[in-house]
Amino acid sequence: MEASVYHTEARVAGRCLVEAPEGEGPFPLIVGFHGYGQCAEDELPLLAEMTGGAAWIRCAVEALHPFYPGGGAVGASWMTARRRDRMIGENVRYVDAVLAELVNSYPSGSVLVYHGFSQGAAMACRAALLCSRRPSAVMLLGGDIPPEHADLRRMGSVHIARGDSDRLYPEKVYERDALRLESAGVPFVRCGFAGGHEVASDYLTSAGEFLLRITQR
Repeated sequence: MEASVYHTEARVAGRCLVEAPEGEGPFPLIVGFHGYGQCAEDELPLLAEMTGGAAWIRCAVEALHPFYPGGGAVGASWMTARRRDRMIGENVRYVDAVLAELVNSYPSGSVLVYHGFSQGAAMACRAALLCSRRPSAVMLLGGDIPPEHADLRRMGSVHIARGDSDRLYPEKVYERDALRLESAGVPFVRCGFAGGHEVASDYLTSAGEFLLRITQR
């Protein structure tokens, strides 16, 4: 006998970390999504280094699904292949709720950037393409653009980066993503750096220059 499958809605509290400049604003807003097995504490310092830590409201969103990746530390995952479409919808509603809370609590302006590292890169893309607020730009580090999305124009400008020895984000996938952006007419900046699946100083420099250009438009 085959078991019946039910999906029951339940309230789950997400967790975010936010740092904001002093003053009245308005300030540009950057929302970051961490990698697999990481947490908001991993993403927030990266956002601070990229932006210079002074002029931006910085929000690191933590995935809804915590687990123990090893060594006793707690990490989180954005989703798995199981119940994929349903989990994408849940994540999009979660990010929309985060954005609404940020707008109500902080003096954010018109500039919104999504940043994602590793597994969080796909989440940054989905936030840009599916969430209620259209971003000024999207930044992807060590993670690919989800294949199911055909129209990428809603991403605005894109900064796409990869370490030259990154085995988790192969060069052929990186080149495929660049071609998809080019074919969609999305302006983008490529950043290749010496390293693997990580954040390197060359990346931080390139990311900072990209963000500066976004705010100077």
